[in-house]
Amino acid sequence: MKKTTLTVLAAVTMMMSSCMSTGFGTTPTTNSNNNVLTNVLGAILGQVLLGGMTFDQASLLGNWNYNAPSAAFTTEQALTKAGGSATIANMSSSLASNYSNIGINRNNTSFSFLNGNKFSAKVNGIPFSGTYTYNPQNGEIALKTATETIKGNVTKTANGMGLMFDSTQMTNILQKEGKVSNAAAVQAVSKLAKSANGARVGFELTK
Repeated sequence: MKKTTLTVLAAVTMMMSSCMSTGFGTTPTTNSNNNVLTNVLGAILGQVLLGGMTFDQASLLGNWNYNAPSAAFTTEQALTKAGGSATIANMSSSLASNYSNIGINRNNTSFSFLNGNKFSAKVNGIPFSGTYTYNPQNGEIALKTATETIKGNVTKTANGMGLMFDSTQMTNILQKEGKVSNAAAVQAVSKLAKSANGARVGFELTK
């Protein structure tokens, strides 16, 4: 954990410097800079799933609304091999574009975790519900609906919670549960999760 924390601090410093000097290829306003830094910071704090920062069962409970895209890698080794925090930022930027094409926003995408291991959710405005199991030691979560079980990972971000999935599970979330008709956007999101070994993509959620 200490190594992960030092890595995160170093990454934050480098990414903040990069954002302020280049604006990711644009010349943003002060507010835009703040938004970029907030999103990057959220991605960095949640960039490693196994060995990262997780929630206990009680902290998971509540209503969580979509805030921003979220991307991570299963381990520090996978993150480093893929290119580090710059890769996370690029993935998050690409996710934002595709989520916008799909129409995902704070008003139509949310997850609620309830007592008794029950959950209810909306993705792209389409509701679904069921039961869930959660392991607070490694952040692994499984959402069991009437038709399938979707396995993912939960991690802390600067703003709240990252809920992320591999390529297959993310496709199921978008197409089977969210009924997303924009096949090109779904395929693009799926490809991002396949772009490097150990990559995961999903949603940053806030209460």
